[in-house]
Parts: sequence; structure tokens; C-alpha cells
Amino acid sequence: MIPVHVFSGKTVALFGLGLSGIAAARALRAGDARVLAWDDVEAARDAAASEGIEVADLNAVDWTDVSALILSPGVPLTHPAPHWTVAKAKAAGVEIIGDTELFFRERDRLNSKARVVAITGTNGKSTTAALMAHILKSAGLKTALGGNIGTAILELPPFSDDSVYVIEFSSYQIDLTPGLKADAAALLNITPDHLDRHGTFENYAAVKSRIFSRLSASGRAVIGIDDEPCRQIAGALPGPYDVAQISVKTPVTDGVRASGGKLFEMQKGVETACVELAGIGSLRGEHNAQNAAVAFALARGLGLDVPEIVRGLRSFPGLEHRMEEVGRLGNVLFVNDSKGTNADAAAHALASFDNVFWIAGGLAKEGGIEGLSTYFPRISRAYLVGEAVQDFARTLEGHVDYTICETLETAVPAAAGDAAASGLAEAVVLLSPACASFDQFRSFAVRGDAFKTLVSELEGIVMSASEAA
Repeated sequence: MIPVHVFSGKTVALFGLGLSGIAAARALRAGDARVLAWDDVEAARDAAASEGIEVADLNAVDWTDVSALILSPGVPLTHPAPHWTVAKAKAAGVEIIGDTELFFRERDRLNSKARVVAITGTNGKSTTAALMAHILKSAGLKTALGGNIGTAILELPPFSDDSVYVIEFSSYQIDLTPGLKADAAALLNITPDHLDRHGTFENYAAVKSRIFSRLSASGRAVIGIDDEPCRQIAGALPGPYDVAQISVKTPVTDGVRASGGKLFEMQKGVETACVELAGIGSLRGEHNAQNAAVAFALARGLGLDVPEIVRGLRSFPGLEHRMEEVGRLGNVLFVNDSKGTNADAAAHALASFDNVFWIAGGLAKEGGIEGLSTYFPRISRAYLVGEAVQDFARTLEGHVDYTICETLETAVPAAAGDAAASGLAEAVVLLSPACASFDQFRSFAVRGDAFKTLVSELEGIVMSASEAA
């Protein structure tokens, strides 16, 4: 845990008692602040009270005594309407910040030399953050990974001058972190998302661009340029820091181009390094080539040499539930992409393989899978599960053979049997549902774990090293 002393002796209001909220309450209390915590969910309030956190109805407190409101990133700050605690804080002139802001303020208070790598983007930020942390750890650096991925930022180890913190930021977190100051920062891409929370696409893009707002003068800004919003941001970036552009579509003069299964590092138009990605199963597909290019550029900005980065790339096990290679049964590879909860995400997975025995379905998102028609020729057969079976069946009718399975328990052995009998040199049983999980599972992670368990029960299966460990 990182104790936060910047509000020592003061009273702080906190709303939202999920993982990050609880971590913030603990950190503030450890730094001698009085925390008045609240959540609209009674069970969350009870859990906080059980560990000694002071629970107080923020409707009834005297806001003139409050120094700051710590707001959970999941709570509306501006759109579709400010949360009631936001209105109360603004009326009292109380600043509104998040747990990520506490992290940076405490680093500043300590004048710590710990470095921060900040990563955001609409898609790919989790994989890139995990890959970046893995590269740094494999190079022997003291590394911590958290934020919007895995561990709440204030649950990470305390600051030390030799530490590197790799922090994934959602747009919600950036919105609550005016003091965000990284030593290296990356913006992968921007596509329409979370417009209900930001009002317009322009607002959303503006928030994402703030990942670079206080980048240190000696730092590195890494930005994908394959979408128009990022190209516009990149055009306005050059300043006191180094800018590395990333593309999987066009040449770059300064940065990293991913093309033909390779990464090409460019400096002033001259190729300075070439890295082969072929054979790295955890980094299949064009989208993962972009992730790898971003991580490569960030690592170079932190001073790592090419062989150190290559070792990290080649040993990366992948992000759990995202293009995760689970095991093999003869000619059949089993891949868990349960995190593919919409058609765009499933498209990345389908584009990465031929001869796909595709397990899809669940709680459908708007638009279904009609946008995936480009990838239908890659699908040998589909196995449909969950509430979306009839809608998906109508879309696939006449284009892709399918079987209505209803459940994973039926789909996995059916897909495994058909793939094994196909006679193909390599067939892939791919769980990439293009749907939310909530019709049958509590989360995409629980769904992915169920898939992996069913695969592990197949006779003759050889599980991957990470799954067998």
C-alpha cells in the first residue's frame, strides 16, 4: 500500500467503495486523514465499516469541513449528469479528484524519483500495460502494474527511487487526475466509446489527450496515428519531450512501424532496429502488433536496449482472457478470448486465425455480429451460446455453418471434436463471444475460467505452460 499523507489532519469525503475506493480510504487513513466514506450500495458500506472505515451519509455532512471529494472513476463526473456528491462538492468549493490523483500528489510530496509509465487508449491498453510491465520486469527493473488493470493504484508497493510504475488509465481516471505527470506516456487509439460519460466524441478525445498534459521534459510521448483523432493530437504534440509515432498502416519517420510481422524502429527516417514478432503466440494479429510497437517505443524511451525488449516480447504469456493460448490437442489450438465482449474485439481475434471453430454468444451488444461478415470465410463452424443464439443464427444463416449449443458445456466438446476431425494442419477453437457475459456468468473472467476448465477436461489435452503451472 502507498500511504497518502497529503491530507494529513484534514477531512476527506469519499464516494464509491469498490476496490479503488477501499484502497483510497485505507491509504488516506494511513496518512492520518479523516475519511468520511459512502456508497449507494448498503453491502459496500457494511464491508467498509467492517474494516474500520468511517461510513457517513455525505448528504448529511458539513461540506465546509471537507478538503476534497475522492470520487470513484465509475461515478459520473459530468455526464449524463453530475452525481449528487459532485454537485454538493462544487457548491461548497471542494475539489473533486480520484485515487490516481492521490498517487501523483504523494509522489510529489516525497519528491520521489520513481518513474511512471502511463498508458491509455480505447482498445489495447490492458494488453499493452501488461506487456510493458513484463518487459521491464524481465529486464530486471523493479516494476509495479496497476490502475485500471488488476491492482488499485494505491495498493501498489510504496514509492522507492528505483521503482517503475506502469499505470493503465481509463478516460474516467484521467478526468479525475489533473496532476497526472508521467515519465513516458502512450495513447494507442481513439474510437467512439463512453460517450454517455463524456457527452461528445470530441470531449472523450480531449480527455484521452491529457495523458500527455504534464509529461516530463525528458520524457517520451508514444502515440498511434492510425485514426484521425490521434493524428490530430499527434500533430499538436511536439514540445520539450520526445515523440514516437506508432502505425500498423503507414510509414513513420520517428517511432515504430509494425508491418509483415515485424517492428521497425525509425529515427529521423532511418531504420535503427528490426524485431521479428512471428512465432510469439501471445502477440498474434495486427492489433497486438500495435500493442507491441507501443511497448517497444515506451521501453526504448526508458533506456532499455533492443535485446532486453526482445527477451520480454518473446516471453510474454499474454493477458488472461485476451487471445490467451490455453492448450493443444493434436492439431487443435484452444484460445480464450472471453474479454472479446463486442464485435470489434471479436474481429481482432477472428482476423488472427484461419480455420476457426468459433464459440460465440451471450448477452448481445447493439449491432450484434453483422459487422463481422468480412471474417466469415475464416470460420469453419460456429457454436452459439447464451441469449444471442437466435440473433446470431439469423446473421450467420447461409454464410457460416453453425450449431446452437446454448452453453459452454455443450459447445467446447462439440467444437473440439469437429476441429480434431477436420484434418486441418491447424484448427483453432476460439472463444471470442462478441457479447457480454451476464446472461450466464458474473463476468467475462468467470466465463473465460469456465472455458479453460472445460478445455482442461478434454482427453489428451496438453495445457499451455501458464495454465499447467
